[in-house]
Amino acid sequence: MVLVVSGALWLGGWWWVGFVSLFAGLVLWEWNRLVRGFNGSALSEVTWLFFGAAYVSAAGLALIQVRMTYGPLEVLLVFLAPIVAVDVGAYFMGRAVGGPKIAPSISPSKTWAGLLGGALAASALGITIELTDFGPAAGDGFAWLGIGTAVLAGTLIAVLAQTGDFFESWMKRRAGVKDSSNLIPGHGGVFDRADGFLAVYFVLFLVAVAPALLGF
Repeated sequence: MVLVVSGALWLGGWWWVGFVSLFAGLVLWEWNRLVRGFNGSALSEVTWLFFGAAYVSAAGLALIQVRMTYGPLEVLLVFLAPIVAVDVGAYFMGRAVGGPKIAPSISPSKTWAGLLGGALAASALGITIELTDFGPAAGDGFAWLGIGTAVLAGTLIAVLAQTGDFFESWMKRRAGVKDSSNLIPGHGGVFDRADGFLAVYFVLFLVAVAPALLGF
């Protein structure tokens, strides 16, 4: 999976568009499977399917736009790695510290310590990037401003990624399943692995991509 993502990211262009389209299609297929498990009314199911199409498509468009605007290494370090850092930081801090759960009825394993660990990991990565040539404030006399922005961005990414995780966990609980699918042996479905990315990129679409497309 890492090789496929890395290859498409490096090649860019239609390779990246094709990869994101495949990714979005698989997530939507799993989304629809979960929605059918809700056993709601026909109107409720159509509403959920419409929202899923909008949610996943918006995130996919943001992913495509990011790669069209920036080079592969910058996309990897600035736009993808911080979300991965949230998962890693949350896992290790949650395991090491434990403590109160955020929403045990939805996701029993998620703790406030884990959220803090995710925010710290994403912020640390952001600060490191900011103090290198990748950071917009590096070397211009305003490094501390850039560091503050990196911490704020890291915290926001952690909150959004965890929110996406909770949202998908809630969908799975309502559908009565453990995983969104079994497409990835031992890891569940594509939606299980990408829930945090979807939430972050959906918000990125709303605050950056959509206004640019509309000329604002």
